[in-house]
Amino acid sequence: MAKKTRKTAASSNGTTNSPDIDAAGIRLMQPDRAAPSGKTLLDFASGQNLFDQADARQRQLDKERSRPLRKIDAEEEEEEEEDDDDDDDDDEAVMSPRVERLFDTALWCVSIAIMHFTLDVLVQNQYAIEIEWPVIVRRSLQALGVFSLLFYNLHRHASDPRLLPLRRGLPLHVQDRLRQALFFTTSSLAGCYLVYITNEYSYMAVLMQAPPLGCLWVWSVIEMELLWAVPSLAIAATFMVYNGYGI
Repeated sequence: MAKKTRKTAASSNGTTNSPDIDAAGIRLMQPDRAAPSGKTLLDFASGQNLFDQADARQRQLDKERSRPLRKIDAEEEEEEEEDDDDDDDDDEAVMSPRVERLFDTALWCVSIAIMHFTLDVLVQNQYAIEIEWPVIVRRSLQALGVFSLLFYNLHRHASDPRLLPLRRGLPLHVQDRLRQALFFTTSSLAGCYLVYITNEYSYMAVLMQAPPLGCLWVWSVIEMELLWAVPSLAIAATFMVYNGYGI
């Protein structure tokens, strides 16, 4: 009833676009789905063979781009392999066993010389003697030279684990046992003698002998395996307790 009233009011006014008409009065229609009567852009492109030309051009571009890239990648891989080979050759040429042995000796012996310097200063402080720095430096440099000679020949270097004086005379496992026995003997003697002089000798003898003996003892213990190092320390401790010495 309300719809008829609204339609009557609209016709009586003579206008159908009146703002008073709501959505209920709008006539619904289906969109025009008929084919276009004239030529479209797709028809024009097909008539000029533009799609075929675009595909051919794209294939040509892909072909031109793919060849240089593959060639460049192959060349870069070859250059990287050559660089790696050159680096390996350089490393092998530079770090020969002898050079590595020298670097290893320098690294360890500088540390031993620093330890000698420290022990020398501690001993002089213990006896309340005026520290003569030039003398301490000279002694440390002398210790550096002596320990460098010993370390170069006796240490088990990773590049060449053989003992230098016997490198061609004995098998490697025999040399290792001989090395352990040598350091075991040195550690035991150095430890016992260091305990002895610190308790029996005068301060001048301790000043001169304690720093190099201490370095020799520590180095010998470091060079030994655990099964050899513990008995050598036990020998020094037994010697000290048996004779009633103190540290």
